[in-house]
Amino acid sequence: MNAPFVIRPVAEPRIVDGVYTEDQHARMMDVIRREGPWKLVLAQHFKSVEELIATGSGSMPEGVTPTLDMFVSPHFRGYFAQHGVCQFEELEDIFYNSGNMARVRSYWDAKYAAPESMNFIIQGAAHMSDPAHLDATEFRGITHRNTPIWLMNTMTKSGLFQKWLVKKAQIVSWFYRGTIGGGFTYWPDGPQAAPKRIAAPMWNRGVVVPNEMMFHRGEACGPLHRRKPEGLAFESVISADPEVADGWRIKTGERVIDRISADEVRLMVHWGANVYADMDEMKMILEHKDDLTHEQVLDMFCADLRERGVSFGMPSDFLHDRDFIRVLTATYDMGRPSIYPREAPGPHEEQIAA
Repeated sequence: MNAPFVIRPVAEPRIVDGVYTEDQHARMMDVIRREGPWKLVLAQHFKSVEELIATGSGSMPEGVTPTLDMFVSPHFRGYFAQHGVCQFEELEDIFYNSGNMARVRSYWDAKYAAPESMNFIIQGAAHMSDPAHLDATEFRGITHRNTPIWLMNTMTKSGLFQKWLVKKAQIVSWFYRGTIGGGFTYWPDGPQAAPKRIAAPMWNRGVVVPNEMMFHRGEACGPLHRRKPEGLAFESVISADPEVADGWRIKTGERVIDRISADEVRLMVHWGANVYADMDEMKMILEHKDDLTHEQVLDMFCADLRERGVSFGMPSDFLHDRDFIRVLTATYDMGRPSIYPREAPGPHEEQIAA
């Protein structure tokens, strides 16, 4: 029997201090305040609870019927750049950042890097229901433009598609002065090995990492009693508070359900690039010389399921068939992390004092 596939990054993540200048941080915050409101992370990326669970690690306990409401938390996302294009002229020097490009080239020992996206998550106090997850892995022909996150991450967990894996790296940075939680836990040797963490406070501290190939999670933060505002729902949004110069507010519909001071805000900035080892690899990818199709992916999954003796029904809609998603999730589940840091326990075990 083949040894189980273990997801781990190509190299140890590298910590970087002073990723952005004070002026760059101020300009990013100006855009976030001006362009809001911003939607919940989960509300932007998942159509069913099965898709959400498939991106993470571990399955729900026996007898528990999961719902999307179980996972709602006050983490809100927006984008500064997508598909290689900066959406705000005043942030172009931040997105097309030569320093960040040099860092990811060095990390991969590669010749070329191209900025691909830049997003942020802004929040106040928040719990963390996520046991650990992977970011959206991409493969040649299978990208976020044509494929849901759950499928790309399940492809990663299976280990069947490594030949087509697109090299990526991110500079993930945090601006958080809080003293209750708010760090970053990661498992560089797979979810069953010991974790490492970057502890808060973490002002303008970042890490160079391919989060598509490493289980990780943001840590819960803020006072326990404020981590899930009453009335929080999938349609909740965050925006600048018009009544407080540097404050924020969360609304559900027309109702304000929480207000957050500047001192309580945790901002994560996620800059990402595609990386190419050399000109040959860049041409192969950009000229689509060896792309996967959804039909190939389905065929490879079905062949592997049959070889494993797993029974399944052919999906009616491969990209969103809930029954098939459950089969793939159960088959390639790597389990929840077996070890969490004492300072950042797993879901439903948050013990950080208010």
